[in-house]
Amino acid sequence: MTEPYTLAVDAMGGDHAPASVVDGLTIATERHPGARFLLVGDEARLAPLLAASPRAKACCTIRHAPDVIGNDCKAAAALRMRAASMRVAIDAVAAGEAQGVVSAGNTGALLALAKIVIKTLPGIDRPAMAAIMPSARGDVVMLDLGANLACDRRNLAEFALLGDMFARTVLGLTAPTIGLLNVGSEEMKGHDSIREAADILRRSHIGAQFHGFVEGHDIAAGTTDIVVTDGFTGNVALKTGEGALKLVGDLLRQIFNSSLSSKLGYLLARPGLDQMKIWLDPRRYNGAVFLGLNGMVVKSHGGTDAEGFAHAVDVAVDMVTHRFNERLREGIGRLGGVLAEPPGKPGPTLAVSRS
Repeated sequence: MTEPYTLAVDAMGGDHAPASVVDGLTIATERHPGARFLLVGDEARLAPLLAASPRAKACCTIRHAPDVIGNDCKAAAALRMRAASMRVAIDAVAAGEAQGVVSAGNTGALLALAKIVIKTLPGIDRPAMAAIMPSARGDVVMLDLGANLACDRRNLAEFALLGDMFARTVLGLTAPTIGLLNVGSEEMKGHDSIREAADILRRSHIGAQFHGFVEGHDIAAGTTDIVVTDGFTGNVALKTGEGALKLVGDLLRQIFNSSLSSKLGYLLARPGLDQMKIWLDPRRYNGAVFLGLNGMVVKSHGGTDAEGFAHAVDVAVDMVTHRFNERLREGIGRLGGVLAEPPGKPGPTLAVSRS
């Protein structure tokens, strides 16, 4: 995509907004000089920040929005706050003024507003929340991460298609492999919906990329490029992984501070540890995307800093410049024929996971 494009940015969302947002845009403009940003929020607070950052000011236009949707605001209440920065930014996407929106604000409110105001693409039943995670073999796309707690066979098959296009767009993979998260890798395991989804994927145009069922340990192992699951399971897996990484970091700090010899060992191991820190830096993976909507919607972690917010902007830029939705529409049409067919007849459910 070579023509000009605009992203709407919720300047007031996040723990350190609006300073971290403006600082993040300053970083992002160096990477994406062709981008333009509609910066939505309290003009009295934003104008001085832009004045102190000429690079960001050159590519930003302020749109005043006096209200802020707080982290404790319920989705139903957020829908009524038409003057809130998040709502005004989303309205800009729905009106065609911007191709996407980036916000570090309330996740539930962002999803609710996006579904009602921007709406889903024709042929997509529900949007899915996707993000990139580290693994032993490189980056892995995982979805859904909490947007849909219960999913049927259609939802899971659509999520696989969304993940396929996301991995092609953001990770640059030509034929990413796809796995359905299950209680075991054998074909007879799992509930009906997941086994019927597997049958749909095998018969679809992305059937050659379908690896089959994967288990929890396969996520970190990088067994497949894409891991598909319902939002309840995906969110639990995500939070478990985040907790495990934090635990490992805390244990390493305790070990290397436990004695003089341990401190000397740290000095020897420091180059490798520094590299691991860069590789596992959560800012590098910041920017979850609500896929399947009539515009790009990227959710930044609320507690991230400027560098992390810039990474969320990177994701939004990739989605827009590589025409994600235009390419997705073709895939939706091809998958629709398979979804219309009656499901196969899976065998009996086996609930015991492989040990």
